[in-house]
Amino acid sequence: MTGTPDWIAVDWGTSRLRAWGMTASGTELWQRCSENGMGQLARDAFEDALLDLVGDTLGHGPIPVIACGMVGARQGWVEAAYRAVPCPPLDADTLTQAPCGDLRLTVKVIGGLKQIDPADVMRGEETQIAGFLALNPDFDGVICLPGSHSKWARISAGEVVSFQTFLTGEMFAALSQHTVLRHTVQSDRWDDAAFATAISDALSRPERLAARLFTLRAEALLNDLPPAPAAARLSGTLIGAELAAARPYWLGQDVALIGATDISRHYATALAQQGVPATIADVDAMTLKGLVKTRAHLKEPAA
Repeated sequence: MTGTPDWIAVDWGTSRLRAWGMTASGTELWQRCSENGMGQLARDAFEDALLDLVGDTLGHGPIPVIACGMVGARQGWVEAAYRAVPCPPLDADTLTQAPCGDLRLTVKVIGGLKQIDPADVMRGEETQIAGFLALNPDFDGVICLPGSHSKWARISAGEVVSFQTFLTGEMFAALSQHTVLRHTVQSDRWDDAAFATAISDALSRPERLAARLFTLRAEALLNDLPPAPAAARLSGTLIGAELAAARPYWLGQDVALIGATDISRHYATALAQQGVPATIADVDAMTLKGLVKTRAHLKEPAA
């Protein structure tokens, strides 16, 4: 679908570029996606990558573009500065202008959040949090954003108070693709019982993480452990260890999950085992809502 938008919302990650053509009132006209993520682009290639995706919709321009994600990283189109927590997830007054040669575009990039001690950063997740808070303005609790780098963020009075990042998703990918476990866990199927057991074991003895991982390989060799329960146990072991470390975040708190459907369901199941119900929100919807909120603030008279 095409059509000249009033503005364009962009979520630009490491592996994917997604754009939405928007009306002035925040209605979606079209959605497009490409594989031209930040990780595949040199700094001088970002404008062309965006034009390849949306150039035929620009008309005579200029069309404002609001972008979030790794496009604002040090290796991205332009480095968009981090803001220190505690702070609101978004601040429309601190957007960074990206250099554009095509006069039909004006691109502004949302910066990420930083925490000095313990040192931590997020980039892109702040927009998802802002989208969730736009729909749930009275939320006070913890938002978990599972993914390659899972994040737990404390939210109070509309601000991100503190957060912590876990390398859980990236560890799962590395272990399942680049270690001896690659021979054991390759499966498109799932085993809920194996996942639940692994969650419980990891929460009770997180210090045995490394030993439990090799046990998967040994059981496959000696006891013919099938790939589906092996993969579910690998996931449960890593998520369980994360939950053990993140206990101060979720214990006794209202919890919301913003992530892809499958991984959010796994985290919700793991939390439910601990008696913690979690609300699940769609990651793409929250991202777009956060971008819409940023654009709306830019249109206020004070801006």
